[in-house]
Amino acid sequence: MAPVEASRASRILSALDAAYPDPKCALNYRTPFELLVASILSAQCTDERVNQVTPDLFRRYPDAHALAGAGQPEIEEAVRPTGFFRQKARTLHACCREIVKQFAGEVPPTLEELITLPGVGRKTANLVLGEAFSVPGIVVDTHVRRVAARIGFTNSKDPDRIEQDLMIIIPKDRWTRFSHQLIRHGRTICAARKPRCEMCLILPDCDYGRNAVKI
Repeated sequence: MAPVEASRASRILSALDAAYPDPKCALNYRTPFELLVASILSAQCTDERVNQVTPDLFRRYPDAHALAGAGQPEIEEAVRPTGFFRQKARTLHACCREIVKQFAGEVPPTLEELITLPGVGRKTANLVLGEAFSVPGIVVDTHVRRVAARIGFTNSKDPDRIEQDLMIIIPKDRWTRFSHQLIRHGRTICAARKPRCEMCLILPDCDYGRNAVKI
């Protein structure tokens, strides 16, 4: 893809700051372990539903040691409302066993270590790093993929390639913030089927929006 003009990227970032001055992760958590578990459960499930399930889950299993030592049926029952509960229970069980075995029960603080855990890809790893360890990372979820493509920041459909494209355009100290802003924007304005382009502060600099609204 052609390079993105620095001035246009700066205007888009300013518009995102105006629209979402205090973007936060929508998952409730207190520790890196809780965020990791919640992120795994959020696959094909809303954050709201995950937040309804995790308080009781974390009371029963407050750390990786407890969840690693739990039985598969008990974990399945605890996470059932999040959907695909059998697979998620297997993934959580395997992930926590590996955390106990390889990292003494503590969630590791590096991307290289996190992505060795079952069920943890770059998206989840970057979320945990940015939120729990203050290590900048770009979280390429379905909203970030869609919005980044529409505003012309990437022409790829591959999450790893999208991450690399955005890392070139977005200043490193903004990676985590930018990710949360695009997620919020994708949920509230730039929806998949009916984007509300006429209400979008990015519209003047958005490739997709200019064509949709004909400005």
